[in-house]
Amino acid sequence: MRSSIERGLKHITEVGMVKLDSAEYAKRRRALMAQMSPNSIAIIPCAPVTVRNRDVEHPYRQDSDFYYLSGFDEEHACLVLIPGREHGEYVLFCQEKIKEQEIWTGRRVGPEAALEQLGCDDAFPISDIDDILPGLIEGKDRIFANLGVSPEFDRQLMQWVNHIKTQVRNGATPPHEFSALDHLLHEQRLIKSDAEIAVMQKAAEISAEAHTRAMQVVKPGMREYQLEAELMQIFMAAGSRWPAYPSIVGSGENACILHYTRNDDVIGDNELILIDAGCELDYYASDITRTFPSSGKFTDPQRKLYQLVLDAQYAAIAVTKPGNHWNQPHEAAVKVLTEGLVHYGLLEGDVDDLIENLAYRQFYMHKTGHWLGMDVHDVGEYRLEGEWRELVPGMVLTIEPGLYIAPDDDTVDPMWRGIGIRIEDDVVVTKDGCTILSRDVVKEIADIEALMSA
Repeated sequence: MRSSIERGLKHITEVGMVKLDSAEYAKRRRALMAQMSPNSIAIIPCAPVTVRNRDVEHPYRQDSDFYYLSGFDEEHACLVLIPGREHGEYVLFCQEKIKEQEIWTGRRVGPEAALEQLGCDDAFPISDIDDILPGLIEGKDRIFANLGVSPEFDRQLMQWVNHIKTQVRNGATPPHEFSALDHLLHEQRLIKSDAEIAVMQKAAEISAEAHTRAMQVVKPGMREYQLEAELMQIFMAAGSRWPAYPSIVGSGENACILHYTRNDDVIGDNELILIDAGCELDYYASDITRTFPSSGKFTDPQRKLYQLVLDAQYAAIAVTKPGNHWNQPHEAAVKVLTEGLVHYGLLEGDVDDLIENLAYRQFYMHKTGHWLGMDVHDVGEYRLEGEWRELVPGMVLTIEPGLYIAPDDDTVDPMWRGIGIRIEDDVVVTKDGCTILSRDVVKEIADIEALMSA
C-alpha cells in the first residue's frame, strides 16, 4: 500500500498548485460592474488581521468577496471598482514594498507590480487611501459596500464621505445613496463557473483520500486528534495548505455533538467515529462527512441506523436537480428518516403527522445541506420573495442527513443511545441532475468494512 506521502505527491503531480487564472477574476469584475447602477463605485476592504493571543496572529485568510474579485491574498488592502472611469475601472490599494518590513513579514507585491500581476488599472499605497479615495468617491451617486460587517470599515467609509461633505461649498458632490454590495455579488458567487467547479472537484478528491486514510488507520486506543493529524497530512501533501473549517473527529457519544471540535478523546472499542472534514484549495472549500466503526465492523444497531441515514441521503440526491426547489432534498431525507424511526420504534405515530409536528427533530435537528463554495457555508439566498428558490446548473451544495441519539435519551431503547451518524457529500447541480464531487470515498456498509479490513 502506498504511503500517504506517496499518494500526496501523486496528487501534486496531477493537481499542481491549482489556481484560477487572471482572466477568471477579470470576468467576475466585469460581471459585477455590469450590474452596478450608472455613476457608482464599489468599495471592498480586505479581511482584518486577527490576534490569537498577545502578539501572535492567526494565519491570515483573505475575505472571500475580496479574493473572488482580485485573487489577491495580502492583508491591509482595499479594492475599488468604478464602472466607466476614464483612467481605469479597477483600483487597488495595497502595502508598499519596504525591504526592512519584508524581512520580518514576507514579500509583498507592491503597487507597481500589482498593475501587471493583478491586472489593476491603478494601484496606490494603502497608506495613501485617506488622501486618494475621497476623490474617487466624490461626484458618484451611489456607493456599493457591505455595511454592517466591519465597524472599523463603516467608520472609515463615513469619514471619507463626511470629508467630501465639508467641501460642498467648493462644489464637491457627495454620494446620496448606499447599496448593499452583497445583494449583487453573493448571487453572482452562488453560480459556479466551470473553472470553479474544477477546483472544487480537486478539493473534494483530496478530502476523499483523507477520509479513506482515516478509515484505514483507525484503531481503538487512538486519540481523536491523531486521526485529525492523518487528515491534515493528506491535505498538505496533496497541495492544500489549510482545512476549510475546523475538523470534527467525534467518536462514540461525541458524534452526537454537531459541531464537536475538541477532538481529544480516546477512541473506544465498537464505537462509531464521525469525521466531518474538508480541505480548502485556492480558497474553495470541500465538506465531507463519513461515519464508520472504530473496530471495522458495525454492530447491529449501528448498521440499522447507518443504512437508514444512507437511504435518506440517496433520496435527497435523487431530487437534487434543476426545476426542483432548495428544500426538496431536505423533505425527501426527512420522509425516509421518519419512516425508519417509526419502523425501529424510536418514534410512534403517523409518519405525515410526525413530519408536520417536527417530531423527527428529536433525532435530526439540522437541514440536509447548505451552499458550498469559497465559504464552507457559502453565500446566496435560500429563498426568493418568500419561496424556496429553484435549483439551477452551477449551484454547489452539500447533502448531509444524519441521526443523533442522545446518550441520556431515556425515551428510546438503550441499544440506540449514544449513536451519532452523518453522511455528507458535495454535489453540483447539472443540466440533467447532479454530480457528486466527493464520490471517491466509500459509504456503503460493505465497502467501508472491506476497506477497513484490507
